[in-house]
Amino acid sequence: MATSMLCRRTAIFSWAIQRVSPLKSYNLASSHCGLLHQIANYNPKPLKLNLKDPYIPDRESEKTPEWQKTAKYDRKLFGRYGSSSGIDPAKLWPSHAQLEEMIAEEREWNPPLQVMLKNVEAKTKEDNAKRLAREKLVAANMAKMPKMVADWRKEKQEAKQKLKDEKARRERLLAEARERFGYAMDPRSPKFLEMVSEIEKEEKKKRKTRSVSSYFTDTQESFFTKL
Repeated sequence: MATSMLCRRTAIFSWAIQRVSPLKSYNLASSHCGLLHQIANYNPKPLKLNLKDPYIPDRESEKTPEWQKTAKYDRKLFGRYGSSSGIDPAKLWPSHAQLEEMIAEEREWNPPLQVMLKNVEAKTKEDNAKRLAREKLVAANMAKMPKMVADWRKEKQEAKQKLKDEKARRERLLAEARERFGYAMDPRSPKFLEMVSEIEKEEKKKRKTRSVSSYFTDTQESFFTKL
């Protein structure tokens, strides 16, 4: 039952396709023939152009563009049409001021060969002088390099020793404060700072006394030596 119904529907579909295909081909063919017929019957209007006489713009007309009223356009017309353009060739030559400007521009951008050679020679001398100065500077810096490296190492060693001495002094002061007050103190506390100030005053006094005594000792030694 199902098989016979499927066969019947397939046959109907095939018959419909066969009827539609000739209609489509006929419509396409007829439309193509109609387009060709329409193109064949097209007759455009001729362009109204005057190709015999030269086009000379009217300078007095307001419709004429400004660029067609310039001397540059007159030169173009005379070069294209010659005397038929009605332009006086004597007016196409540049004025004295324009000639001087053109000559100055030519000298600036296209100088003579001798001037170019002199410029190249001067530029070469300048480059050589700069190179020699740079080489002298590099040689002088290279000669100073060992001393600079030694000074840098010395400064680095001194800074390292200074930090080490400051750390040792701080630890010594903290130990002295712990021994004096019986407990560990904050190095930022006023009591600790006051103690440090007193110790610095005592050390300063001792250094002063030591320097005075050494001065008298040296004086006595020099006096007895002279005797």
